[in-house]
Amino acid sequence: MEKVLGRKQSIRNEDWINAMQHIEDLVKKEELDTLVDQTVSEILEQTEGKKAAFAWSGGKDSLVLERVCEMAGIHDCLMAVCDLEYPAFMEWVESHKPEKLEIINTGQNMDWLLKHQNMLFPQKSNVAAQWFHMVQHRGQARYYKTHDLDMLLLGRRRADGNYVGKGSNIYTDGKGVTRYSPLSDWSHEAILAFIHYHKVPVPPIYEWQNGYSCGTHPWPARQWTGSVENGWKEVFEIDGRIVIDAAKTIPSAREFLEKNGKYCLLYTSDAADEGLGVD
Repeated sequence: MEKVLGRKQSIRNEDWINAMQHIEDLVKKEELDTLVDQTVSEILEQTEGKKAAFAWSGGKDSLVLERVCEMAGIHDCLMAVCDLEYPAFMEWVESHKPEKLEIINTGQNMDWLLKHQNMLFPQKSNVAAQWFHMVQHRGQARYYKTHDLDMLLLGRRRADGNYVGKGSNIYTDGKGVTRYSPLSDWSHEAILAFIHYHKVPVPPIYEWQNGYSCGTHPWPARQWTGSVENGWKEVFEIDGRIVIDAAKTIPSAREFLEKNGKYCLLYTSDAADEGLGVD
């Protein structure tokens, strides 16, 4: 199994795309099958006698986690979202979600964003991490408690720089949630190979700018934009309706639309209907 991709934070989006295009040269089907068998066996051993479920986000790692968990007989799962998700992504989720998925909405909306504009298009990793904690972690903890679980399986991997536990891939946090990351030692190439060989449908995010680098996320949590203005530009190019709607509440969205002439026609027609005072 050949590795050409390094730490996620240092990989260019085009490198991900190139690796996927040449994945059969990097990972042979037999190598992947061996890794899958080992992972399924480990899951069976670690979850024996335990009430377990897995966290699903619709991203590439969770899509692989979904399949290996199902091979091990684990079907219950959750997805944590808020009211600031990309509509196209949520449409894809409705068509491709696991049968036993429970979606938990942690409630962040446009009014919340107005009060927390420091969270908009985070330029620092610690701010981006706050999004993960207040949406994913909060939703996971709620599901864990409600369903009286013994263990929650995650798609976290060390190659992404994610914490999976000290000396193992299982840990229990301060709230009593035990998290287990069976894909912890999988390489980026192995994840891409599984998606390729198993013909796993992926969400539209991977076709958007920096899709592999950004991954699944609420649109205000989009990273690597360089500035708030450029964040609005990238979101507009994905779905202009998001920015037009945000301009009713968020000043920087309104400023972006007013400043960028090529968007004015679309903006003014919608804004006039909403009484935004555009001349």
